[in-house]
Amino acid sequence: MKTLILGAGYAGLAVATKLKPTPDMDSLLIEQNAYHTFETRLHEAAAHNTRVTLPLAPLLKGTGVNLEQAQVDSVDLDHKEVKLKDGRVLTYDTLVIGLGSVTNFYRIPGLSENATELKQLSDADEIFNFVNRAYSSDYKGNRDIVVGGAGLTGVELVTELAQRAALLTKERGLPPFKIHLVEAGPKILPVLDDALRGKAMRTLEEYGINVLVGHRLMQATADSVTVQQADGTQTVIPAGKIIWTGGIQARDITTGANLEKGPGGRIVVDEFLRAKGYPEVFIVGDMGLGLNQEGKPVPTTAQHAGQQGRLTGKNLMRQSRGEELEPYEPTTLGEFVSLGGLMAVGWMKLPWNQKLAMTGGLAHVMKRASEWRWRVSID
Repeated sequence: MKTLILGAGYAGLAVATKLKPTPDMDSLLIEQNAYHTFETRLHEAAAHNTRVTLPLAPLLKGTGVNLEQAQVDSVDLDHKEVKLKDGRVLTYDTLVIGLGSVTNFYRIPGLSENATELKQLSDADEIFNFVNRAYSSDYKGNRDIVVGGAGLTGVELVTELAQRAALLTKERGLPPFKIHLVEAGPKILPVLDDALRGKAMRTLEEYGINVLVGHRLMQATADSVTVQQADGTQTVIPAGKIIWTGGIQARDITTGANLEKGPGGRIVVDEFLRAKGYPEVFIVGDMGLGLNQEGKPVPTTAQHAGQQGRLTGKNLMRQSRGEELEPYEPTTLGEFVSLGGLMAVGWMKLPWNQKLAMTGGLAHVMKRASEWRWRVSID
């Protein structure tokens, strides 16, 4: 049985590391990078140049999975073909698609051309390099930063950038740059309850971050953004760097006559995370539209991607032994938001559907613990 695993993000890597060498099972992981990126920590790399990658080869030892460093161009489910950017075409018996998401710019004029994303290591490098240039004595341009989107990524990024700015101001004697956080919705961090959100908001204010909720980003140029309030009032904000974290959509490279897609281009899957109409194709991570026990879409988070990947890896092993597959039952263990340094807010799941809210250093420890659990799960 020839099995292809596309992508070594949280979901794809979890699949690969759950496999074991098995007779008649030929497994190949296709990934454009030779490393796995901790995407949930890219904000740390952007602000502090923190290392957020792990080489893939050591993680695949003992799995029976081979690694091919290549970029996927398209996937044709009807012909069971995966086309690579270099022109090669691979075939499969079983396919796992975990190629993640791309940034959704919502067709905002000038945004895709002028904004930096935060989806991969090169994006973090670009932001880090800008901050360093902005604090050089010969820098002449605008030094302010506009971040669009006040979800997890946006809030974690602006707090780390504010800490970095404070450090460089002390070291180099230059004034800090201004950070604007723009959010079209009525509140920041919709995944949190009001009390935790209030704590996060106060922390942002203490950092001196200009938080603009209820402000829709209307257009971007090379050195400014235009935002609009509900009453139609528009404001132009000059900026040296524009960063967009305001939305994602599934990577649109998969075709099939029977393929079903839902909101955000996510592929509809069955209870075993298989694409409906294609029982030999598993969709994991951001690309798949799985449902929770209440029939609602599973969030596109790292913890859920890891859960889906681990289950799919186990199901591939069950399939190789002729056993029945295990259905997907998602669970949210908690949600923690880093607010720079040792500060965080969030909650963890308790028995009987209870939640324990945490702030400060304890929340920071719990956020790190979730990352440690992920690291252990792929060893």
